[in-house]
Amino acid sequence: LPTQIPDFNDPYLLKILSWADDIRVLGVRANSDYPEDALRARQYGAKGIGLCRTEHMFFEEERLPIMQKVIVASTLAERNEAIIRLMPMQRSDFEGLFRAMDGHPVIIRLLDPPLHEFLPSAHDLMMDLTDLKLRMQHLSNLKDLDQTLEEIEEKRSLLQRVESLQESNPMLGTRGVRLGMVIPGLYRMQVQAILEAACRCAVDGVDVSPEIMIPLVSHENEFIKMRESLEEKANRVMEEHGVEVSYMIGTMIEIPRAALTAGDIAKSAEFFSFGTNDLTQTTYGISRDDAETGFLVEYLQSGLLKENPFTTIDADGVGRLMQIAIKEGRAARRKLNIGVCGEHGGDPKSIRLCHKLGVDYVSCSPFRVPIARLAAAHAALADKG
Repeated sequence: LPTQIPDFNDPYLLKILSWADDIRVLGVRANSDYPEDALRARQYGAKGIGLCRTEHMFFEEERLPIMQKVIVASTLAERNEAIIRLMPMQRSDFEGLFRAMDGHPVIIRLLDPPLHEFLPSAHDLMMDLTDLKLRMQHLSNLKDLDQTLEEIEEKRSLLQRVESLQESNPMLGTRGVRLGMVIPGLYRMQVQAILEAACRCAVDGVDVSPEIMIPLVSHENEFIKMRESLEEKANRVMEEHGVEVSYMIGTMIEIPRAALTAGDIAKSAEFFSFGTNDLTQTTYGISRDDAETGFLVEYLQSGLLKENPFTTIDADGVGRLMQIAIKEGRAARRKLNIGVCGEHGGDPKSIRLCHKLGVDYVSCSPFRVPIARLAAAHAALADKG
């Protein structure tokens, strides 16, 4: 279909959105992983970054091999060496985001995905090994033979590591805060990068407001232990730079147990952000990828479900958990800042529910920010009327 690039400088649109901003109660932030996305989000009216997914930064061509070395390292020294190599890259990433969002809060989620996502599949590695062995049969040059044997050994070692990391259900396995517990150097490196970037920006007169998000917390003890480690690193960085930066450490609520025990978690967490994508998966007990290409299509077509729960928040299930978490979280910490950073943050129906529940802000992709601003105003008007 022919498409048209929208004109966000249209004076009538800008006037309507300015009216919306005067009326709405909900704040609107953007999910942005790179400085160019952050700048676009500000152009569209976002007042901060509600979610920066740091794992996306490691898939870049020059970084992926280093991340793989972190995972497959046979000794702690090898792992720490690879982690140290990643630190200046992360610092540069965060510095770009802080400068783009000068004066607005930036929530940075620490590494979240399962480790196997950074590695080649066992099937591909076995195919590579087969190819190398076949190639070796036709080699006569000793130098080529030695090189091929070395490649075979590297592939075999990597295959063993990949097989050792395989999990039956990796999305519910070693990821999020659990990964931070297993490889504490990764999270500490990221916090060092965040605070060093913030210190550099602050020295240059940039107003920085970093918020560090620990993902996939299900028990308050996970958060308490991780926070202690990260605070120690953050304070050391600021002491070394002679700069004081105000920062917060909070968590993403994406596990039902976290929502049900939010009062305990809020005693240590300075903010909550609902990861409604994973919270929907864990509440329904279904995989989004499998459901949306399988039975969920039939459910929606037959009318068994009126709406796709991954498009619009399920008010009776997921919404109920959010309500409990908000109530108990704020009972434990009166000024607890609460947001929604799943894709639901750009859905008008979900935005109405967030307004009703007393969420402070929603966060969505930069291109959906104008929709979120308007929908938040509609929710406020409906509440008055």
